[in-house]
Amino acid sequence: MKRLILNFLVFCLFLTGCNIKEKIAPPKAKKVPMEITKHGHTRVDDYYWLRERENPEVTEFLEVENNYTEKVMKHTRPFQNEIFEEIKSKIKQEDESVPYKKNGYYYYSRTVPETEYFLICRKKDIPDAGEETILDVNQAASGYDFFELGGTAVSPDNKLLAFSEDTVSRRKYTIRIKNLETGEMLEDAIPLTSGRIVWANDNKTLYYVLKDDVTLRSERIMKHILGTPFEEDTEVFYEEDETFSVSIYKTKSEKYLIIESESTLTSECRFLDAGNPGGKFEIIQPRSRGVEYSVDHFGTDFYIRTNLNALNFKLVKAPVANPGQDNWQEVIPHRENVYFSDFEILKNYLVVSERDRGITRLRVMPWKNGDEYYIDFDEDVYTVYGGINLDFDTEWFRFDYSSLTTPNSVFEFNLRTKERVLLKEEEVLGGFDKNNYETKRIYATAGDGTQIPMSLVYRKGLEKNGDNPALIYGYGSYGITIDPTFRLSILPLLDRGFVYAIAHIRGGQINGRSWYEDGKLLNKMNTFTDFNDCAQHLINEGYTNEKKLFAKGGSAGGLLMGACINMRPDLYRGVIANVPFVDIVTTMLDETIPLTTSEYDEWGNPNNEKYYHYMLSYSPYDNVERKDYPALFVSTGLHDSQVQYWEPAKWVAKLRDMKTDKNLLLFHINMDYGHGGASGRFQWIEDTALEYAFIFELLGKVNG
Repeated sequence: MKRLILNFLVFCLFLTGCNIKEKIAPPKAKKVPMEITKHGHTRVDDYYWLRERENPEVTEFLEVENNYTEKVMKHTRPFQNEIFEEIKSKIKQEDESVPYKKNGYYYYSRTVPETEYFLICRKKDIPDAGEETILDVNQAASGYDFFELGGTAVSPDNKLLAFSEDTVSRRKYTIRIKNLETGEMLEDAIPLTSGRIVWANDNKTLYYVLKDDVTLRSERIMKHILGTPFEEDTEVFYEEDETFSVSIYKTKSEKYLIIESESTLTSECRFLDAGNPGGKFEIIQPRSRGVEYSVDHFGTDFYIRTNLNALNFKLVKAPVANPGQDNWQEVIPHRENVYFSDFEILKNYLVVSERDRGITRLRVMPWKNGDEYYIDFDEDVYTVYGGINLDFDTEWFRFDYSSLTTPNSVFEFNLRTKERVLLKEEEVLGGFDKNNYETKRIYATAGDGTQIPMSLVYRKGLEKNGDNPALIYGYGSYGITIDPTFRLSILPLLDRGFVYAIAHIRGGQINGRSWYEDGKLLNKMNTFTDFNDCAQHLINEGYTNEKKLFAKGGSAGGLLMGACINMRPDLYRGVIANVPFVDIVTTMLDETIPLTTSEYDEWGNPNNEKYYHYMLSYSPYDNVERKDYPALFVSTGLHDSQVQYWEPAKWVAKLRDMKTDKNLLLFHINMDYGHGGASGRFQWIEDTALEYAFIFELLGKVNG
């Protein structure tokens, strides 16, 4: 009998050890009620205090959350290591990009084994030229937990390299300059920039964008003369309207500098001869609310892509001597059902990127002789866009192509003969064969009858038996289209039987400008209901079920996750929300928070009562209720410049207090990174492996 009791006690201890993750008490944030009143309406925010970045209690709370996640997921470390090695093993350690020619040199980047970053190299356009490493990013990043290279620009005489770097992940870039003849770094160092650098044609003057230190708005165009202190730099243009930001670039012809001042709905461009940095920028067309345009140059004309009386945009041209709207001549007219997204000017051809029924196409239009045509592609669902095409006088056009089954590929296409040459297809190691996978486009029906496209990929042979695990991804804001490009990171899911879906919901722009307009401002609710309708469609069509369906989104896509689970928590087994924008009303009422004022045309200005109540109706943080929620994995970065860390921190704290289920709720905050996550080419895999451990733990597929 004693032996039986002893064996029973040992068995109980074994069970306790197996389930120790369930015995760890989740963190509980203290409540400090804060009343926020607007338009006669008062909200009580118990976790407003988490905004106090310098408060030791805040740091302690974040560390406690990290420790909780670490302890709960400790038993999944072998699985995380398995995923990490599986993904890493598919990445070619030593690789090189396709070179492109500019100003007498071929430029390319390459990687070497076991390094996180890359080398930027060039060779002279002569036989047997030796390689010149103009920047070793590994060396530049040495000693930093985070490093991001911003812009790079070689001077017109090929002797100087200007580059920008961010070592905090706050998107405040410092510009540095390297002498490419001696290898020495110049003393010039310019902080607090957007990272964009443009040389004038005199080889000693460069232009950059200065940010506001608090709001991070790109607000000033500055001119720097080599060898002078940056404090003496000249302000070329200041954007007074806080809803606008500015940028600067050089036309493809290298003849003109263009300042673009832009808000969500409106733009205004100024130009200057790049050979005359002492001159004054002139306006092309004064801003008019709702009118957007962008500019390139060829010959004696500016070519202008604009939405003036053209919802889906059109192309016009105007003489450089007098480029105002009165002189705009139509080149490509507006089309109601085709979205004109980009163009490339060559001496004898115009190549246009456009979206038709959700698919990007390349349209070739000879200037003089010959009929226009489209470049054909073999797959039904793919992504294609123009590559680096710096020459005007050429018949060869370079483009990038990929799909959910085809790795990123670089082609050159002869516009006269239609010959196509594959220059490089990304090599995926580890026995990858794209023929093992299938991709397709399906449509879900939204509540208002609209057909919402989804791009799917899975291993061939998958049965629609309603029992497959699935991950659905969405974004749906700013008119950004999440294209069906190749994703190395999802191969571990596909190879374990997952269906991967991208929901092309309204708020993006896959079906043209109206698709965006129907998912912003007072139409924003369409974005969330579209996503839930897509999820429901996957279930209805037998791809998966509620116990095996997972969802993922980041930033504005994190807002999407929060709103969707408030509305339909029953649809999902688990949800991953990366750097989620979940406290939208409070953030948009605070103009000191980075990027707030420039967002009014996207979400609405809550200082207007109509927008306040509409935004409040879907704000994830404000709509947390006392009910069951799916399991959640939430991540952020302490230095996030786009979505401040406290938004997800507050959201998690409120969910912990309100939710009535016992489902897993994990919060992972990286104390070294910001909005974009890890900066190295392998570091990101660790975060992916942790997310996948969360998913497979919920599926009961992790041994621990």
